[in-house]
Amino acid sequence: MQPSSVKSPPILTLRRVGKTFANSVVALDELELEVREGEFVALLGPSGCGKSTALRLIAGLSDPSRGEVVWSSHPREQERNSHAIGFVFQEPTLMPWASVFANVFLPLRLKGIDARTATPRIARVLDRVGLPDFAKTYPRELSGGMRMRVSLARALVTDPELLLMDEPFAALDEITRFRLNDDLLALWRALGKTVVFVTHSVFESVYLSNRIVVMTPRPGRVFAEIAIDAPYPRDESFRTSAEYAGYCRKTSQALAAAMASGASA
Repeated sequence: MQPSSVKSPPILTLRRVGKTFANSVVALDELELEVREGEFVALLGPSGCGKSTALRLIAGLSDPSRGEVVWSSHPREQERNSHAIGFVFQEPTLMPWASVFANVFLPLRLKGIDARTATPRIARVLDRVGLPDFAKTYPRELSGGMRMRVSLARALVTDPELLLMDEPFAALDEITRFRLNDDLLALWRALGKTVVFVTHSVFESVYLSNRIVVMTPRPGRVFAEIAIDAPYPRDESFRTSAEYAGYCRKTSQALAAAMASGASA
């Protein structure tokens, strides 16, 4: 995996993006962001700073009030609205009455792909997320971490170019969260996806990403960008290293400065 210092072409750019909701709340203002092919980018900031709003704008689930979201020219550009983006939400949002297979099958079914054709793809992606034997299981029979794995499988089954993840592990216990962090990095490296990952955890952002975008309190803007040049794969030895602690300290200081800038605005 290339270090974050190598500048690959951007696949999307947010230019002076602002978002004001119907209740007059200004969530984002003058947000400038580039996401480059193959990156793992973490959006870090306090609750309510517009991280999730930015993700929804990238996904096309909402429109900016000002500015623009610009996609680079790409052979799959015409497919952008259909399946070139995968989205993992804060909650697994699984259909409780449907099996794991049916939940993962949903985006393919919506595209008109029949179950027989989809079955090998679903089997492969369930194997990728560590659930090869759970296709017939129902969400109520799964742990929280396993339900999130199903949600991840559903996002990956369409082979998206860009994976958007909105604090997917925030509600999980620490041991499960660490394990899923490791598994996510393994998937990212194996599949070569571009990932934008929203979090409010300094420690998670440093462990996962090769670039952290620190945002100000609402209205959200980019306050700082921090390159995490530690090599992959990352494991427990990195998590307990002086290098990791140094990056966490630097990121914490940037986040504190961003919070102070919002308080004084």
